[in-house]
Parts: sequence; C-alpha cells; structure tokens
Amino acid sequence: MAIQSRKVSKLLRSSLLACSLMVLPQIPAAEAVGIFGFKENPHSSLKPFPKWQQVLKSYKNRPGACGNGQLNACAYKKWKELIEELKHKPKKYQLGKVNSYMNLYRYIMDPINWGVRDYWEIPKEFFAKFGDCEDYAIVKYFTLRALGWKAEDMKIIVLQDMNLRIAHAILAVRFEKKEMILDNQIGLVIESKRIRHYRPIYALNENGWWRYKPQ
Repeated sequence: MAIQSRKVSKLLRSSLLACSLMVLPQIPAAEAVGIFGFKENPHSSLKPFPKWQQVLKSYKNRPGACGNGQLNACAYKKWKELIEELKHKPKKYQLGKVNSYMNLYRYIMDPINWGVRDYWEIPKEFFAKFGDCEDYAIVKYFTLRALGWKAEDMKIIVLQDMNLRIAHAILAVRFEKKEMILDNQIGLVIESKRIRHYRPIYALNENGWWRYKPQ
C-alpha cells in the first residue's frame, strides 16, 4: 500500500540527515529471508524523493567537459579512464574494483561539505568535493550504469546501522542471483546475507522505490 507524501517526508528526515551523527533507536533484527531479512513493497513514483530526482536530472543534463568551477578535473578524468579500463572486464571484477576505487575517496559530511544537513551529489560533485555515504552509493551506481549494468539490477538502499546506531546508505547489486553489497564501510563486496546489522528503510533506482518491512 502506498504511503502518503507527508509520511514519506517524515521517514526521510529521520533516516538520512547525517550518516555519521544520527543516533537511531535499537530495533530487533528480522529473520534473514529477503535482503537483510526484510521484504520490500514497490512503488513507481519518485515524487517523494526530490533529491534523487534532482540527481537524475543533473546527471543527465550535465555530462559536458570537466574543468569548470569547483570540479576536480584530474579526479573526474581518472573516473572516465576507470570506466574505459573496466568495460571489458568480468562483471565480478567490475563490482570489486568500483567498490574499492570509490572507497579511497575521503568521507565528508554534508554540513561541512555543502553547508546543509542533507545533499545528494552527482559524480562530478563527488570527485570535486568528496561526499558522505549516499554519495558513495550514487557514484558507484552511475559507474556501473556506465559499464552497462541495468538499473533494475541495482538499488541504493537507505538503512539503519544497528551496530553504530546511525543512518547509512549502500548500493545493492543483483549478480548471479545474489544481492551483492557495495559499502563505503566495507572494503570487499559481500553478499547481503552475510550482513546482520543493517535494517533497510527504503531503496530506489531510476525506475521507482521500495519500502521495507519485516518478513
């Protein structure tokens, strides 16, 4: 059942204002049946997610040459070179390389980086100013899209880290009938069933979004 925009807005404010600062209530873990043990309810409209809509619009409309404004032209060029390097590599190798490469960049919280509580970056902005957890997930998402991965096989998931008691975001990729997790807190790409301390709240990609509930 679709939830009202007001409820979605309240959910967003409580989930991803600051990946490393927000203290979240302890919630019992669900039985591991689906991703992180939760089932998902799909929704087609992205209207409740204006930041993600802006990311999609900006990424599509700003593909031009680098070197303008605050853009780190060197980092952006290396990103394009990485995509060229990986184009003909095995998909498993692509996942590991994309995750490890992006995780090398510095973590910076939005209030410090952008002067606002929550800002979602396109890749150019990430390479210009680095970013926080959802920005790592976004740049990994678009890197894999540039490598030919399908949108329907990927989800940016906003969740609660029950160990650290903070909001967090990761990229989940469907590969060989497994949900593989690309996470700036984890060096390796691992299957979702090996992670027991994440409670998903919602996920999204270009095609829609999903609300998670315990099984």
